[in-house]
Amino acid sequence: MSASEAIVQYARVAIPVPLGQAFSYIVPPEVAGDVRRGARVLVGFGKSRRVLGVVIDVGTEAPDLPRSKLKPLLAVVDPEPVLEDELLGFLQELARYYVAPIGAVIELALPAVERTAAEALAKREAFAVKNALGRMVLNVSAVPTITVSEKLSEQARALRSHLLAHGPVTIPELGKTWRSARSIVKRLQGLGLVTLERVEERPDPFFAKVVRDIPPELTPPQAEAVARLIFALEAREKQSFLLDGVTASGKTEVYLRAVERALQLGRGAIVLVPEIALTPQLVTRFRARLGDRIAVLHSGLTDSNRHAMWRALRRAELKVAVGARSALFAPVHDLGLICVDEEHDGSFKQEEGVRYHARDMALLRAHRAGAVCVLGSATPSLASVALARSGRLEILKLPARAHATAVLPNVEIVDLRQIGPGPGGDRLLSLTLFRALQETLKRRQQAILFLNRRGFSPSLICGSCGHLVRCPNCSVSLTLHRSRGVSLQCHYCDYSTALPEQCTECKAMRLVEEGSGTERIESTLQQVLPAARIARLDRDVAAGAKSEAVLDRMRAGGIDILVGTQMVTKGHDLPNVTLVGVLNADSALSMPDFRASERTFHLLVQVAGRAGRGDTPGRVLIQTRQPKHPAIAYALRHDVPGFIEQELGDREELRFPPFSRLALIRFDALEEARALAECERIAIIARNAAPALVEVLGPTPAPLARLRNRYRFRFVLRAVERKPLRDALLAVARASVHRLVRMAIDVDPVNML
Repeated sequence: MSASEAIVQYARVAIPVPLGQAFSYIVPPEVAGDVRRGARVLVGFGKSRRVLGVVIDVGTEAPDLPRSKLKPLLAVVDPEPVLEDELLGFLQELARYYVAPIGAVIELALPAVERTAAEALAKREAFAVKNALGRMVLNVSAVPTITVSEKLSEQARALRSHLLAHGPVTIPELGKTWRSARSIVKRLQGLGLVTLERVEERPDPFFAKVVRDIPPELTPPQAEAVARLIFALEAREKQSFLLDGVTASGKTEVYLRAVERALQLGRGAIVLVPEIALTPQLVTRFRARLGDRIAVLHSGLTDSNRHAMWRALRRAELKVAVGARSALFAPVHDLGLICVDEEHDGSFKQEEGVRYHARDMALLRAHRAGAVCVLGSATPSLASVALARSGRLEILKLPARAHATAVLPNVEIVDLRQIGPGPGGDRLLSLTLFRALQETLKRRQQAILFLNRRGFSPSLICGSCGHLVRCPNCSVSLTLHRSRGVSLQCHYCDYSTALPEQCTECKAMRLVEEGSGTERIESTLQQVLPAARIARLDRDVAAGAKSEAVLDRMRAGGIDILVGTQMVTKGHDLPNVTLVGVLNADSALSMPDFRASERTFHLLVQVAGRAGRGDTPGRVLIQTRQPKHPAIAYALRHDVPGFIEQELGDREELRFPPFSRLALIRFDALEEARALAECERIAIIARNAAPALVEVLGPTPAPLARLRNRYRFRFVLRAVERKPLRDALLAVARASVHRLVRMAIDVDPVNML
């Protein structure tokens, strides 16, 4: 071997294509010193494509391919790695666990503007990278040790005092208080009293002005939990905790104290919430305590705002990231703490693309980073309870509400088999609930009504022949909507059509509206309680970040009754809400899913927790036709431990998680026979891969047998141990699938539909 051959370097590059492998390239000698793990590089792919990838390995060991088949790297994009080693290693392990393409996984950690700039660069449009940097502004900081001259104007003194009290502020922000801010700052700079630094602007809709708060006195359980977390942070323990606290027990205050200590130790933190609707509330709390030292990451941001936050985190200008599940991939430097609020919530599971679970992966990232992880909930998931019982999570308890005058609400059952409707005639607005609403309004207090069905009526049926009006693309009924023009809509594929005048089957003019959605409930309430101020909170009126406007009105007292879907059950702190009505507790129990009982219990306890958070005791009415169902009976008593024991016993008997591991393999195609054939063929491959240790359940049609005009089949793999399940999954992933059929692997599925 010649000397020149001995020093040839090779790079393995992750490329954003749906293939479960990295690709090897030759590193040209002229860029050999610049190619590092985590850096982005431009490479040729296929016959003529130029794509941007991330280097995951570089070295002199030649790949198991002829050198003549290897292409050279075309360019190195980053002078420094775009992904730190800690984050890149975590992404690689996530890809292995979920049997996902490494290129697609790495894309999760890069904001959209970076990807857009990358595509432009691949087309030699280098200017796009320059334009992706964002707007620059001047940050002004006071120099505290300089003696102030008596010649300074009153405005200049006030501005400098403001800087000393609040830290660095941009000139545009100062201009909101002092009209001559720019000239005042220029004079102060000339006297050496302030310094200026050009930084990237971090605009964000949540960064309105907030008043600094005063930390409340901790309850003894809160103080104990905070002390344990701080000890773990200071000792740099790789420890994970389950913060099990009843609703309104002050879990957020525990997160705040832990994040504060992590920052004092020079380390970073990530705080995850399940919904965008919760993000503004949490951000406000954190900014009131920590100032503007946090980044907000969620899908409600524009690409440029998200990119600015990401860059500030990567440069360690900001050390705390708050957001929904995607914030897990924030490039936080020296990560010391991850908090997952409402860890039981199903929205932490990504249902498209890379199907990761942010709660589970938070535990993994914290462990790899040598960080502390805290999972918080009033209704812990059975998965987390099992981890705690196995010793992998340490339990911290908050058994009572944080405010001494706030107690858990009184929960009552309204048996819809025996109680008739109120004045509006809708059975979901029972007479008992109607009278409770009247009493609440009389006391000038607020109420929340929860119904997990949006629209006016969930279905339309022919009164003559019984024909159900269905979506032409999906095996579901169409929902009637009235608030924005009368139409029938599919909540899965967004198909919409006008309301028919007659039945398409028998031509009868007797189409009957079946059931009630949030829209109908809102309309009925406006008729029977005309003096009440009624609002609705669901995806039709308040999608994404718009929900905060509705919640702000509720907090300000501008709404008396709020009707909503799951969005109202989350951790909103609304002290004047004293009545909560669950209109139909049975709807979630009817889902074809082994977690239906657990989900129902979580929903009932969480929505009940919105009542009585202030000084006035709360009341919760649960309307049901199954009052003896365990999920309802235990929620009635606020008995979380009792429900957990009951449900764990049922799961163990049926060998469902947490007593086994599942993977769901879905197939869909335009042709029903082709989808079924591929599902059956791949199921045989999976069965042969680990015949003794992995059980194959199916193939069967999916509960939603047709979606967006594609027929769906699936089978489930079940195993006690992870390794044999992974062996079967690798065999499935490596199998070739017909080009007209799509296959998706979902490890630890949450949505079984």
